[in-house]
Amino acid sequence: MRIVSLCPSNTELLAFMGLSSMIVGVDIYSDWPPAIQELPRLGSDMDIDIDAVEALKPDLVLASLTVPGMEKNIEGLKARNLPYIILNPNSLEDISNNMLVVGEATDKIEQAKDAVHKYRQMLEQYAELSRRVEKRPTLYWEWWPKPVFSPGGGNWLTEISELAGAKNVFAEDSRASVKTDLEDVLNREPDYILLAWVGVKAQQVKPESVKKRPGWSRLDAVQQERIHVMEEPLYCRPSPRLIVGLQKLAASLHPDVYPAFDPLASEQWFS
Repeated sequence: MRIVSLCPSNTELLAFMGLSSMIVGVDIYSDWPPAIQELPRLGSDMDIDIDAVEALKPDLVLASLTVPGMEKNIEGLKARNLPYIILNPNSLEDISNNMLVVGEATDKIEQAKDAVHKYRQMLEQYAELSRRVEKRPTLYWEWWPKPVFSPGGGNWLTEISELAGAKNVFAEDSRASVKTDLEDVLNREPDYILLAWVGVKAQQVKPESVKKRPGWSRLDAVQQERIHVMEEPLYCRPSPRLIVGLQKLAASLHPDVYPAFDPLASEQWFS
């Protein structure tokens, strides 16, 4: 079967299911697994070259609506009558369901069920460890600084925070994405400031800029140097690879409760 993936989270989901060999083309931002590096690149995940997709003669296109503006790709697929499914997960359980949907669409349902079982087992392991945490720090996840966007209660990062023995400061807001302002965040007094700017590489994020924000110097998170740049691929993409991010975050917050983070072992688990 010939599959085209239009965004990184879809590519990673296929890899976790063991379907990498079926992928014949990806968007320019897909960077995992390494096996897809030589595949044809079909443009930005928000501006896919539909002509190039059609030329690959796919049996299935995995489209997405996780970012506003991706609707354009769907319209292009419809116009060419290309076979596609849309994945639009917001929660960790949505990711499980997406694997089953892909399993049905690729006639790999047993393989999908095995992947879901493995994924849920790891989530349950961390849920059990989370129940042992007595003091839960509050986390402010920053998706974008101007205007300020942060994940709300309807987003996977609220669940990741809980599984890591912490709490998202916007957990009570039911929205998946919260548009707010710096004063609001300041008033919530987060214990940690986690910068995960969507689409921005970690080395381009400047944590020093946070210290210059009006009033933020009084935050314990600033005074205690608890401002961290988080790898965008491990926290901003709704794929099973979020568990690698979970393992890293949990080990850093509660090294006395969770296993030490082993990058090699984590990536081997994912692949």
